[in-house]
Amino acid sequence: MKKGIHPKYGPARFECACGNVIETRSTRQGVIKIEICSNCHPIFTGQQKLVDSAGRVEKFYRRYGDKARFSIKKEKKEKSEEKES
Repeated sequence: MKKGIHPKYGPARFECACGNVIETRSTRQGVIKIEICSNCHPIFTGQQKLVDSAGRVEKFYRRYGDKARFSIKKEKKEKSEEKES
């Protein structure tokens, strides 16, 4: 490896807005302020709010009504008959 082209790798301290402090090593030394960490992020805490994707399906059915339901059932039935043949 060439000398003098790599940044220095030293201790770093990450401070989250929730108060959590993580000490590690990084090319950015000193204190680094972050807004969110694994202690307060919804995915890690289990308090994640799921987006209502079912609303999209219901909106589709309201827009196209029974025509869409009938055609989907018909396609499934045809595919299952083809597999049996």
